[in-house]
Amino acid sequence: MSLPTEPIGSIPRPAQLLAGIAEHEAGRLDSDTLQSRYDDAVRDTIARFEALGSPVVTDGEQRKPSFATYPVHGLDHLAADGVEIPFADGHSRQLPKLTAGPFRYAARSVDYLRAAQRYATVPVKQSVIAPSALSLLYPPEGIDGYDREAFLDDLVNEAEADIREALDAGASSVQLDFTEGRLAVKLDPSKGLLDSFVALNNRVLDRFTEQERARIGVHTCPGGDQDSTHSLDVDYAELLPSLFALHAGVFYLQLASEADPDRVLRQVATHSRPDQRIFVGVTDPVDPVVETPEQVRDRVLRAAEYIAPERLGSCDDCGFAPFSDDRSTSRDTAWAKIQARIEGTAMAAERLGA
Repeated sequence: MSLPTEPIGSIPRPAQLLAGIAEHEAGRLDSDTLQSRYDDAVRDTIARFEALGSPVVTDGEQRKPSFATYPVHGLDHLAADGVEIPFADGHSRQLPKLTAGPFRYAARSVDYLRAAQRYATVPVKQSVIAPSALSLLYPPEGIDGYDREAFLDDLVNEAEADIREALDAGASSVQLDFTEGRLAVKLDPSKGLLDSFVALNNRVLDRFTEQERARIGVHTCPGGDQDSTHSLDVDYAELLPSLFALHAGVFYLQLASEADPDRVLRQVATHSRPDQRIFVGVTDPVDPVVETPEQVRDRVLRAAEYIAPERLGSCDDCGFAPFSDDRSTSRDTAWAKIQARIEGTAMAAERLGA
């Protein structure tokens, strides 16, 4: 038996790239040289994935300023004082705020995908930000001449195009990053915000055929930035029934950092559909301790007690550096954890196939 195993997305950027970004922002490095450093980082990331035997790779989000805001990076009708997201350690991230319409993406994920495909010899998956996260860019006070419904119509169109272009370009799968799921419950315990997020994402997903949705996944985690999270204190059980109402064929679930994984797995078994594949998180990017292959094996085997092996896969809990300036996890630590995930999953597959 072979169990699929996949990365979630971001890998810490090499020191040379981080230095190049800082030098470029200070006006000491030209754009062509910076682009060359991006290319080197993508090439090295894919080579490292393939050297470890990863059956699926990503570009490590080396070029993205952040997993959440890449579509609007560079737009000129944004203000800095958008929604603030506090993390448990006291730091926060702030989203930009839209100041005018119509809403259009400034960057498409297909460009990242094509850059990665130049170097990959195995399938490449592509992560995209969920439209629900981008809906937070619209200000509560509204925008003169551009109401929220018009914005949401534009957002749905742009999100569909972002996913479709990646699928058409040959992505093995497209993963919607839905890290705001648990956060929505924290912000609004009535779950009205969560319900609106699910409905908005389904507006996009429903534009795809059943066969296409089999290649579209949803990733959820309690946020991960600078070795902290924004919503790990929210009961997972408050999210999972709504999560599996999303019209996607694949789900990537943070699980390694859960205090009671069996409780979560029981919820997954209850609420997921038989046609939905479940990738369980077996490595925790927020924890600096590197998991052993044996720990990964045991986590996969535990999940197989609740989820049929033919529906099961493994993944990392979340990306290792979803914001480009996050240096809390070293690149070497990320690769060590990924190696443990790949080796441990193979060990579990062998045990399950016996």
